[in-house]
Amino acid sequence: MMILAVDIGNTLVKLAVFEGDKVLKVISKKEVANAEFSTLVSEFNIKKGIISSVSAKNETIELLKNYNFLELSYTTPLPLQIKYKTPQTLGLDRIAAVVAAKKEIFENVLVIDMGTCVTYDFVNDNNEYLGGAISPGFEMRFKALNIFTGKLPLIKFDKDKLMLVGNSTENSIISGVYNGLRNEIQGIINNYLLQYKNLKIVVTGGDRNLFDLEPKNRIFADEFLVLKGLNKILRFNEKK
Repeated sequence: MMILAVDIGNTLVKLAVFEGDKVLKVISKKEVANAEFSTLVSEFNIKKGIISSVSAKNETIELLKNYNFLELSYTTPLPLQIKYKTPQTLGLDRIAAVVAAKKEIFENVLVIDMGTCVTYDFVNDNNEYLGGAISPGFEMRFKALNIFTGKLPLIKFDKDKLMLVGNSTENSIISGVYNGLRNEIQGIINNYLLQYKNLKIVVTGGDRNLFDLEPKNRIFADEFLVLKGLNKILRFNEKK
């Protein structure tokens, strides 16, 4: 049976067709038209699906209400324990990402999602989600410097202009944003490694390839982590 997983994020709508654990097709765009969605459902004979959204209002959500899909919420049964103090405020994409990571890793796992925001999510080796951290994303940092200052321009990242010692305002902003985020992520990884043994790190999100992070033998990248987690959550609920 084919399953459709839908992840409605801050920037993009992502859809993935699954057959078991295998990803057959992925669509990623700002909005999905009714005709396009109907064609996808018909092409793969979709009978079951799951939706995760960071927004309460979205055209795609309204479209999907016509289908009998599971809408992920903080009350949805999960294959792990949520120890977060405010589960009703926990991002659904964060939940899906850690569910996918724990499917492959039975040790302590830290999931780093580098999207609009950078999120850090930790699940221990007892299969308990404890929480993590939320930080401004890469592009958000460039925009913040422009919006909240009087003179700093909005800079588009150019890796060819990346240097430690910026020799112009543009290069200084690029250095500060890039090196600041890289050192933040590496520092948080190091802090987790000091506190938790047998730690694995999974990196996902659109900016996942920005940095070479250490230690490489503990770090895994997965482009479709959230979508894979949604697939696992749906299949878990189908068995209940």
